[in-house]
Amino acid sequence: MGLDDKIENAAEKLSGKAKEATGRATDDERLEAEGRTDQSKADLKDAGEKVKDAFKH
Repeated sequence: MGLDDKIENAAEKLSGKAKEATGRATDDERLEAEGRTDQSKADLKDAGEKVKDAFKH
């Protein structure tokens, strides 16, 4: 996994956490769900990159 990918995934996860928190604070269920989705996507990307790295070694 390249450093750029790690940074991008971390940024997406932080963005998702911020959206989720904002949605919770403003009682916006759609924004809260979108934040959780963004976090899940970042986690899946991380997992995919780790699998690719495992096959490279």
